[in-house]
Amino acid sequence: MFRKVLVANRGEIAVRIIRACHELDISTVAVYSEADRESLHVHMADEAVCIGPAVPARSYLNIPALISAAKVTASEAIHPGYGFLAENAYFAKMCTTYGITFIGPTSRTIELAGNKIEARHIASQVGVPVIPGTEFPLVDEYQVKEAVKQLGLPVIIKASAGGGGRGMRVVHTSEEIMDIVARAQTEAENAFGRKDVYLEKYIEEPRHIEFQLLADSFGQVIHLGERDCSVQRRHQKLIEEAPCPVLTSEMRQEIGELSVKLGKAINLRSAATVEYLMDKTGNFYFIEINPRIQVEHGITEFVTGIDLVREQIRLAAGERLELKQEDISWVGCAMECRINAEDPDHDFRPSPGSLKNYLAPGGPGVRVDSVACPGYNIPFHYDSMIAKVIVHARTRPEAINRMKRSLKEMVVDGVKTTIPFHLRVLSNAFFIQGEVNTNFVQRRLGE
Repeated sequence: MFRKVLVANRGEIAVRIIRACHELDISTVAVYSEADRESLHVHMADEAVCIGPAVPARSYLNIPALISAAKVTASEAIHPGYGFLAENAYFAKMCTTYGITFIGPTSRTIELAGNKIEARHIASQVGVPVIPGTEFPLVDEYQVKEAVKQLGLPVIIKASAGGGGRGMRVVHTSEEIMDIVARAQTEAENAFGRKDVYLEKYIEEPRHIEFQLLADSFGQVIHLGERDCSVQRRHQKLIEEAPCPVLTSEMRQEIGELSVKLGKAINLRSAATVEYLMDKTGNFYFIEINPRIQVEHGITEFVTGIDLVREQIRLAAGERLELKQEDISWVGCAMECRINAEDPDHDFRPSPGSLKNYLAPGGPGVRVDSVACPGYNIPFHYDSMIAKVIVHARTRPEAINRMKRSLKEMVVDGVKTTIPFHLRVLSNAFFIQGEVNTNFVQRRLGE
């Protein structure tokens, strides 16, 4: 096991990783930008190193600074968390080059998973259903129009690299196709450094379901069931739950087994998530595979009792999976709300600033992942998430009521938050009945 781990991230995920390390008796090194000097993860770690100014490109995305911080502090491993460099194959390769263990997949696995077109090829080869789409990046108007002719409208444009909804556009008419492709390419290039995009047939009102994988270095891969992430706005997840309220045990087994095959096909050696869309008739289609810990990992931890970050660290240290597939069981229902510093009454515009007062909810079955406290400043340089409120209960109705109680108990003064929006969703009759899809927010709430 490692003696010292550097956490190459910030905010609640950095705190989450530090806690897991300390429970494994591993010393930790926090890195921080000048804007995060007083952040909780800096105080919790055993050591801390400033790696640059607030701008991410000069701090949390600065690979030489991170490698230098690891070498100076004699850190044996680096945990990238999610976002920033978590899916950067070059960063993983540089860690290996300098004798540092990257707590995640190999650089080659990250490359395979990160290229969505290549990932679609691999998924199809192992029998995972894929959405009809182009098998190559689109480079000219002829290719675009031919693809639309074959697929039929509507279609969705996607960036070959990256995620988070960036470089993603839906096209409903042929007249707007080239303009939208150009905009998607520009957004993709700005976000990921590559303007490659491809087309897929657009599935109307699907559910967004993802399966959690764990894999060791000895060829063992298991799945920990699914999360339903259908409540989204502009492709950004807002509320997640586990299990999916409409997935049968037979469907869970089928999709889980296919996900495991895909994990083996890309030589996964860590945690990863395979994402799918499920249409109205129950057909499911592969979207992408994310070779990292997910923001919403906590709900899987609640229903399975398995610490996913601890497992990531163990697997990176070369240990075997302690559990077999038949050992995995799911208990109750877990739900997560992402509380962001945004104003839902004004198109969710960012609301950075200092928290005048802050009180996290508590009680049975409630977990809050956050670095917030009274006086905490939410900088505009980074993601606006204040906290993840996660609840667990015996049944889905009980989980909904527990979440509503928790959000009403929560106090966040000084900035606008998405708490009122979440309470609207939780009280919506369609959500209560489990009738949700990726268009739920637009269709049912008019957002």
